[in-house]
Amino acid sequence: MLQTLSAMLKLLSSRRLNLKEELKLIDGQPKKLTKSAAGSLITQYGVGPYVAATLLVTAGDNPERLKKESSFAALFGVNPLEPLSGKKQRHRLNRGGSREANNALWTVALIRMRSDARTIQYTEKRTHEGLKTKEIQRCLKRYIARELFPVICKDLTESRQVFT
Repeated sequence: MLQTLSAMLKLLSSRRLNLKEELKLIDGQPKKLTKSAAGSLITQYGVGPYVAATLLVTAGDNPERLKKESSFAALFGVNPLEPLSGKKQRHRLNRGGSREANNALWTVALIRMRSDARTIQYTEKRTHEGLKTKEIQRCLKRYIARELFPVICKDLTESRQVFT
């Protein structure tokens, strides 16, 4: 009984090591593809290979819609919408657009809110103005979309030239 248990544990551990190596190999492929297709996007602060891949897939699925920065923001679900009723002058979050791309921009916003000096200063300023964290994040996602729009357009045109 003890020998059987020992043999099974050895088999499981070797299988785990093999699967771990396979996962490393598979995990590296999307990173390589993203780096080749989005070289300048990955250099932006807070944008890693997975965020860049998400943004490129969303933008690449709808390249004809990327004529202006505002259409880009709507595609990514970060354009501000005014509430339809009420006296309070504010904006609300857009629930349209790609939720995956919106989440990717939210990830970039969180990274920048924690470690980018410029964004930390902006966050503190807006907090003193009375905005809540969600409202600040909404504003940041819009600013990040404005910043990344020309970069993504450049990467899309460069990758189309390479792949055609």
